[in-house]
Amino acid sequence: MAAAVLATTATGATTYTVGAPAGSWDTRTNYAQWVSAITFRVSDQLVFKYSPAAHDVVEVTKAGYDSCSSSGPIATFNSGDDIVPLTAIGTRYFICGFPGHCTAGMKVAVKVEAATATGGSGTAPSPMASRPRTPTAMAPNEMPPMAGGRPVSPSSSASKSAGVASLVGLSLGAIVASLISF
Repeated sequence: MAAAVLATTATGATTYTVGAPAGSWDTRTNYAQWVSAITFRVSDQLVFKYSPAAHDVVEVTKAGYDSCSSSGPIATFNSGDDIVPLTAIGTRYFICGFPGHCTAGMKVAVKVEAATATGGSGTAPSPMASRPRTPTAMAPNEMPPMAGGRPVSPSSSASKSAGVASLVGLSLGAIVASLISF
């Protein structure tokens, strides 16, 4: 799943390139297999990448999806780099409107679930992320080092850089204090 992720925003929303990493919007990709490894959430985005001379993306109803019919589309995209925000819970249906492409497998149904407590997609928070920290676990005013929304181990570079930042803050505080008393 991680390879299909393009980016995760500050709100936790995730952008997925349809068919990535092995494919794109084409007739070779197994979209049922691709979606089976991903939990899509409200506020995530889909990106369809393809040659506009060879394909398009048509959002259709379930009936249109089942029959590979692009008549009466909900939306049509044809830039070759289409971004589709997932704004509501439910299943969205996309097909290629070029003749024969949908029947050759160029269609994807995306089930969109409610956003997580952090606002978007991603996996459930680790147990460590919600566990209360004891006063002996960190120094006062110290933030736990984070990597991808989860605390990282003390041996990581993130905690080392947090220590350097604390030293810099102490040094700046000492300089300001000496200027004020001067």
